[in-house]
Amino acid sequence: MRLLFAFLSIFLLTAAAPTRDWSTVTMRLPSGAMLTGNPAAKLKLVEYGSYTCSHCATFSTESEPVLKGQMIRKGAVSLEYHHLVRDQFDLAAAILARCAGARDFSAASAAIYRGQEAWLAQAVDWQDKHPEVAGYPPAKRIRAAADGSGLTALMTKRGLTAKQVAACFADTKAVDALVAMTGETPAEVTGTPTFYLNGTLLDVHDWGSLEPILRAKGAK
Repeated sequence: MRLLFAFLSIFLLTAAAPTRDWSTVTMRLPSGAMLTGNPAAKLKLVEYGSYTCSHCATFSTESEPVLKGQMIRKGAVSLEYHHLVRDQFDLAAAILARCAGARDFSAASAAIYRGQEAWLAQAVDWQDKHPEVAGYPPAKRIRAAADGSGLTALMTKRGLTAKQVAACFADTKAVDALVAMTGETPAEVTGTPTFYLNGTLLDVHDWGSLEPILRAKGAK
């Protein structure tokens, strides 16, 4: 009887043990890339993306319910995100996405992509009205781009403080590292988004084409 109770207790404890939500786990890699998910995931997806890329925004929005909400959450897939900075607004967005640290990166990045149409339209209008900004020192120009585009307001609504924002834009070492990451992009990456799966370059650039590949490899 005692043995039966012991086995029953083990079964109940196992059944009640929560499954880890890997979609909430993000770490900064030595390369500067951000890895979301289980580092030991069988399927290691790498994305080269740009915040001013409309296709990247579409991918982020379309893939999130399944890629992040199921595959990454369960630990089957990890996503390693590399910034491919294309312009001052892209750099401003990358700085703000990383400003609250690795833990908030995935959610902040998704928010920037969801709001891309609005802040990018505001960025174009602001840039046309403020040609003098082109003559600003680099650090001042990037901060002005963040404020003028509405990116700063978007992130402060998510909880970033003015002090945090100022510190992130003043961190020249981190900003230089973001620019350097773009310089280290493989020559075969000619556009965004570009994906690698377990080290192999994929000839797909949208969620509709990528999902079947991940499914075929066992992701659920």
